[in-house]
Amino acid sequence: MKNIFMQHAIDKAWRYQLLTYPNPAVGACVTKDNQILSIEAHKEAGFPHAEVLALKSAFLTKYQDKQLESLISSLDIHNYLVDNHNNFFHDCEIFVTLEPCNHFGRTPACSSLLKAIGIKKVYIGSLDPNNNASGGVSTLIDSGIPVETGILKEESDNLLIPFVRWHLNSFIFFKLAIREDGSCDGGYITSQDSLNFVHEIRSMLDLLVIGGNTVRIDRPKLDSRFSKKDEPSDVLIYSRKKDFDQTIPLFSIPNRRVYISNDLSILKNENMRFIMIEGGFSLLDIIKNNIDMLVLFVSHRDLVKSKFNIDELGFKTIYSYMINEFDELFFLIK
Repeated sequence: MKNIFMQHAIDKAWRYQLLTYPNPAVGACVTKDNQILSIEAHKEAGFPHAEVLALKSAFLTKYQDKQLESLISSLDIHNYLVDNHNNFFHDCEIFVTLEPCNHFGRTPACSSLLKAIGIKKVYIGSLDPNNNASGGVSTLIDSGIPVETGILKEESDNLLIPFVRWHLNSFIFFKLAIREDGSCDGGYITSQDSLNFVHEIRSMLDLLVIGGNTVRIDRPKLDSRFSKKDEPSDVLIYSRKKDFDQTIPLFSIPNRRVYISNDLSILKNENMRFIMIEGGFSLLDIIKNNIDMLVLFVSHRDLVKSKFNIDELGFKTIYSYMINEFDELFFLIK
């Protein structure tokens, strides 16, 4: 059963992959008597971690607590559960994809919360690679809480690939949208749900890279108007020719710097830690040795005679899920 519960936490975390920058994507599942009470994930940096949200949701399955329900900040939820847990968690177990953090930063330490509420047992997928936040396992064990690590370790480690890369240096990924048959021309391919997701990512980027031909043909805006933040990212147009029509919408976005170059050395700039490249197969073939991950959106809306074989791209799928009825999202690595 423990693998099943951890898989639920992993699945939830992938739904927020890339949206938690600069934090890792993390999921948590709370159980009691082998029954799931809650499954939650960290959704955005500066907001409650997965454990805090999962413990809050689990507590609300028994107590109709309007005050707790209304709390949003991690500190408020943390303090409320510490003061009002009523020993509810003494026979609960929690499955977390990443070792509970052990430091007070923008949010309180999850290890101290688990200790304070007297959780029965903690199952962990990956140990924290960040020395500033690690140590949660020791804190829990020292407080008498049983801990089991390495549950679905490979699957949990895969969740951390972007975090490890941008924490050490930078994370560069390629975003590609195709139809089932592999075509990627003719305007929007996927649904509004996928577009919203991409815009949320764009609002956090340090740099967005796009090919010159795409700019000339599609005349894109490359904004993030469908995101909560709607903050524009800087853009690198990868092109030998620097003559672009300045009425192309991407040039009119306020507070944006636009670089035009066929030199990719900017990708190594120490201030460029979260970089997305958007384009088609041609640009992917040129730039694939410079990327850490391929993020592939596949639309299943149109009926096709033959389906494109994703394996032909030369990448390995580490996770995929359906965004909605038609759109499927794949995360691939070399």
